[in-house]
Amino acid sequence: MVSPELAIIPRHVAIIMDGNGRWANKRGLPRTIGHSKGVEAVRETVKAAADAGVEYLTLFAFSSENWSRPETEVNDLLGLLRKFIRRDLAELHRENVRIRVIGEREKLRGDILPLLLEAEETTRHNTSLTLVIAFNYGSRDEIVRAVTKLAREVEAGKLSADGITAQLIGEQLDTADIPDPDLIIRTSGEERLSNFLLWQAAYSELLFVPDYWPDFDRNRFFDALKVFASRDRRFGGLSAKTAAAGG
Repeated sequence: MVSPELAIIPRHVAIIMDGNGRWANKRGLPRTIGHSKGVEAVRETVKAAADAGVEYLTLFAFSSENWSRPETEVNDLLGLLRKFIRRDLAELHRENVRIRVIGEREKLRGDILPLLLEAEETTRHNTSLTLVIAFNYGSRDEIVRAVTKLAREVEAGKLSADGITAQLIGEQLDTADIPDPDLIIRTSGEERLSNFLLWQAAYSELLFVPDYWPDFDRNRFFDALKVFASRDRRFGGLSAKTAAAGG
């Protein structure tokens, strides 16, 4: 039973998982340990989201800008992704979790793309939580790819320039069949979106928490849901409370 504090559950929660390296540095540990601990936080958060009744959970796993990090760290991150999919895919499938991947796919190297495709295909008929993995993802790149598709339709005479609408652009995004996030959480105390879901975040509630990602757990996730439930969402108009008060 959902507690009164959680009477309003966001349909879609998105998380910028930040602070793995700083968590490790603070403890005098290699950054790789921080990333490994971050994977444990992913497991706990996915379970918490499913238990709370959240329908979509998007995790910013690897940005298109992350390729500029030192090669050793990039390889470590890719290795953790491989390990997560190989180790956790069967369990996620048993738990009826559907996996979706967003981001630019064409230039992915080695076995990464086949692994991501396998995860999507294996779980595509599942009907519980949808776990959206943003991998090699950058929102500006996503928007450019969407607009480019529409520009080609204009060139081909299939679409007029005046016919381009916000809805049409949204239908070309990686998230075309995914609702916009109701709540975006960023860990580590940083307060920016860092090229994450910029189009989709137009009316999202933003929550910046001081905890480093490896410290993010079930209790912190539910605390975030309580904060969301207390927010007065207006979507550019008047809230029900304000309208009732005549304000």
